[in-house]
Amino acid sequence: MLNEPLVKSAANAALALQRRDWEQGVVAQAFLELGAHEVAFGLARAILVFAREDGRLAMLTDSGLADSAMIGEALYRAATQTGDPLLVEAEAKLRHYILVGAPRTADGTLHHLPNQVWVDSHHCAGPYLAAVGEFESALSQFAGLKRRLWNEEAGLFHFQWDEATGAFADASFWGVGNGWAAAGLTRVIRSLPSGHPARPGLIDTLSALLAAVQALQRPDGFFHNVLDDSQTFVELNAGQMFAFAIYEGMRGGWLPESLQRGADLARKASHAHMDTFGLIQPVCGAPMFDRPGIAAEGQAFFLMMEAAATRLHSN
Repeated sequence: MLNEPLVKSAANAALALQRRDWEQGVVAQAFLELGAHEVAFGLARAILVFAREDGRLAMLTDSGLADSAMIGEALYRAATQTGDPLLVEAEAKLRHYILVGAPRTADGTLHHLPNQVWVDSHHCAGPYLAAVGEFESALSQFAGLKRRLWNEEAGLFHFQWDEATGAFADASFWGVGNGWAAAGLTRVIRSLPSGHPARPGLIDTLSALLAAVQALQRPDGFFHNVLDDSQTFVELNAGQMFAFAIYEGMRGGWLPESLQRGADLARKASHAHMDTFGLIQPVCGAPMFDRPGIAAEGQAFFLMMEAAATRLHSN
């Protein structure tokens, strides 16, 4: 797929962007999704330069407590397939940190920042743990996130919960945050054995989420940064994240074809908004994600969306 012009341009731009730990992780995951394992494994090897003794990787600054898990699946695949002792040791230490060492609530849900649980964490520990066969630990993380963040009436996830105060730190329905949830749920569902008893519940949550966001999508394929607030800026990455989930779910047979129109609309908008450098914009922009701009995760999810669409259409 890397020879396809739009994919090649977006991939080159992704590799050119400066990246923090979760950004390195999601870009590596994007190359895994494309089948470009050499690039994904190279990104996993490069992340070891800024390793910490506690197992976290690419820690240039004190970012999220669980963000390093975003590289987990790529690191695991690299360690397993190459046998490189540095990769094997790093993956073992990262897994121990996520399973044992990372700060967490009384019920075991990982903190994203001290005492806070964020919707972003759907795409951190859970998909990594599911990919390595730690199914019950992965499911425990999703259960803890859902207890704190899911709004049954809206069919959406709130952004941030503060465990110390027992209240939301940010109760908004952040678009990219719900995108992290959709993508994370998708990766866990496809990793679970087909007969696993937790699978139907995860599919129900994902289906409800995607039905809710489809009703909030604009006719041009964009979403508002806060999904239900038309006063917030519009951006493309939430749509790319939802499209990845929809295409993968349709291919796996757990999501209906009726969702494809929204995915195709988001994909068409992203294709139309790639600049001459291969950057997709506007997405929810780095470094603060409080305004439209460019971001490594916007590039990564363009690639993941394209990989999922190609797999679906080649079935």
